[in-house]
Amino acid sequence: MIQIDEAKQKLSEISALTADVKNALGVEKLQTELDELRGQMEQTGFWDNIDVANKVGKKIKPIEDKLQQYEKLSARFEDAVVMLEILEEEYDEDMAEELSESLSGLQADASDLRLKALLHGEYDANGAILSLHAGAGGTEAQDWVEMLYRMYTRWCERKSYTVKELDFLAGDEAGVKSVTFEVTGLNAYGYLKAEKGVHRLVRISPFDSSSRRHTSFASLDVMPDIADDDADIEIAADDIRVDTYRASGAGGQHVNKTDSAIRITHHPTGIVVQCQNERSQMQNRETAMRMLKSKLIEKRESEKQAELAELKGEMKKIEWGSQIRSYVFHPYSMVKDHRTNCETGNVGAVMDGDLDAFINAYLTEISNA
Repeated sequence: MIQIDEAKQKLSEISALTADVKNALGVEKLQTELDELRGQMEQTGFWDNIDVANKVGKKIKPIEDKLQQYEKLSARFEDAVVMLEILEEEYDEDMAEELSESLSGLQADASDLRLKALLHGEYDANGAILSLHAGAGGTEAQDWVEMLYRMYTRWCERKSYTVKELDFLAGDEAGVKSVTFEVTGLNAYGYLKAEKGVHRLVRISPFDSSSRRHTSFASLDVMPDIADDDADIEIAADDIRVDTYRASGAGGQHVNKTDSAIRITHHPTGIVVQCQNERSQMQNRETAMRMLKSKLIEKRESEKQAELAELKGEMKKIEWGSQIRSYVFHPYSMVKDHRTNCETGNVGAVMDGDLDAFINAYLTEISNA
């Protein structure tokens, strides 16, 4: 049961948080931008150019989403203020309990919206394409990739994001050598870019008859999912080599009896992408080209960030051993992010998709950099 003084204190904290959300979102600027875009849509002949119309429509949706969420948050805050005023005049236990629940939910939602406000990147609102690869270590590392794949799938389920497998290479005995999958949903790339890097596992290996402790590594690459009409990347036909091959895997959907799988090599950068899980060779080629464009844009954005970091004197060498996060199952339980020092002892929850604390800490840190 919440008391009047406690409720006032919590409302004061939420008021400050709501003001912080408003500033972080840039509500006035967003409203001005939305009005300008809507003005474009009302101009004569606007719908004559479908490509331009679609681009404007895609810009409008995330702006409307942010403004609507802020308006709902503000309305709920005002309702809580009114409820507190009523309680001050005449205390009612049922209403006090309702206010307590309302304030808890309001604080959590305000914090969540504050996080969304940190997503300023050009492609943050896009979906994402993720690629997991096993490091050295054979079956142990391949099992680690499968565990991470499940972890990210569970996180996506929590966010109501859609996951679609694009490429899959099963391990020799168990686990997964590599897997590429698409995550569809608003702000998927904005959040998941925080996960890019090397992930380290320490545990007693289930594949070791002597029950010794093993350390395994897996790398995660994260790219924004770029639609053809959004990409300003031009790929010359002479710059790529397209190879076809027969899809392989552990069975079921991963086995194809024709050479429908596609591998594209981009000669200027050495980037290689592949897709084997679509229904036809043409679909696999289209998906692989989209993946290549996304990879090239991600590379361009990474180079920009590296240049900025170097100018600030923050450039760090990235190599296989420089993991972003460690997952320790033995001799104690801990997951620690080495960039932010965010950590938890609940390894099981993390492996079940509870990643928000790590993502929040990373986004907050880079926004304050």
